[in-house]
Amino acid sequence: MTPPPPAAPPRPEPDSRARINLEWLLRLRWGLLLGQTLVIGVAAFGLELALPVPVLAALLGLEALTNVSVRAWLSRGLRVTDGTIGKLMLWDTLVLTGLLALSGGTHNPFTTLYLVNVALGTVLLPARWMWGLLGFTLMAFGSLFVLQDVELPAGLSRPDHAELMRLHLNGMWVAFAVAAGFIVYFVQRVTRALGAREQELAQARALHARREKVASLATLAAGAAHELSTPLSTIAVVAKEVERALATAGTSESVREDLRLIRQQVDRCRDVLVQMSADAGQTTGEPFHPVPLGRLVEDMLAELPGRERVDVELPGEARAWHVHGPPRALARVLRGLVKNALQASQASRPVALRVRARGGGALLEVQDAGTGMPADVLSRAGEPFFTTKPPGEGMGLGLFLARTLVEQLGGSLELRSSPGQGTTASLALPVTEPRAAPERAS
Repeated sequence: MTPPPPAAPPRPEPDSRARINLEWLLRLRWGLLLGQTLVIGVAAFGLELALPVPVLAALLGLEALTNVSVRAWLSRGLRVTDGTIGKLMLWDTLVLTGLLALSGGTHNPFTTLYLVNVALGTVLLPARWMWGLLGFTLMAFGSLFVLQDVELPAGLSRPDHAELMRLHLNGMWVAFAVAAGFIVYFVQRVTRALGAREQELAQARALHARREKVASLATLAAGAAHELSTPLSTIAVVAKEVERALATAGTSESVREDLRLIRQQVDRCRDVLVQMSADAGQTTGEPFHPVPLGRLVEDMLAELPGRERVDVELPGEARAWHVHGPPRALARVLRGLVKNALQASQASRPVALRVRARGGGALLEVQDAGTGMPADVLSRAGEPFFTTKPPGEGMGLGLFLARTLVEQLGGSLELRSSPGQGTTASLALPVTEPRAAPERAS
């Protein structure tokens, strides 16, 4: 009975994208807050401009408090929407307007930071929120022309006109560098994230295509076995009856030998269909179990012709490593790789099977002593029905099905070959070490 197909990966929560965007926005806000603090410190204490430092510091503290509050809100797992990000960016625009109004207004070169907020909103927000943020930013920028003529309360003062012009001229390059740096950094991070996402989608599409090919092969094999079983059985029965009739009639031995050859070829056709059905269909129907690596190698060697030519290098600690997967299919994959190596090597040359640890898994390398493969053949190795073997020795499905199964288990299959230097098949599989038995209390 075929088990149900593996469950699809869980879909991300509806607010996962907005949550990720908010995480990135918080990081950028901390960077922007640090930059604003440095600029105000340099302007007030380095350039000795008359700035209302306590009020500016209070606005920066309020911005930092907002960051801390949003971080605490995120840690509680509350729902994040595009509106959450939009409101936070509107608040950032309002705070920036207050900072600019108290430190030169329209003469402050750091009005370019408005553009940073608009650029971030273009990436993070949907259209309606983006246009709303742009309109609010334009109004906020325009309000600086009005606020610069408003009298400040007693105790607060603005730089005079000469200081404002000096601040504007000296800060234009710095303001441009800060704004451009934030925009380039964020856009580059988004571009890399999109590239990684596209690569993941391409790999998922390739894996889905291979699985569809495996399903098609299973259907083809089952249909061929069903449709051809009856005529092959009929041919076998009729050939046997004809052989008996000819033996009774005293027909020559050569004619009866031809009939026996027909029966042998019919049996060969049956074996091919059975093998095709097993290779294409049984992998998906076999249940998964944890298999010790030592047992997997033993099962592979048990049914392998020419196993005396295989030099196995399996460390003692690696024997107990467990591979989670279909046992028979895994043994068939490994047997197919070793069989290919034996066929590619001369009868007097051995084949090496080495097992070693790599990362968090096991690496099984099968190395033959054959003539190797040129680059054009190596690039096609693993395609369904592509084979360089003589007719009757292979159908070109072994490597394709092996790679498909191994990738479903989270591993990989890689072929390395050079003409005249043989071929090495590297099979990487995730493994788990056996848990030690708990000690009994004395």
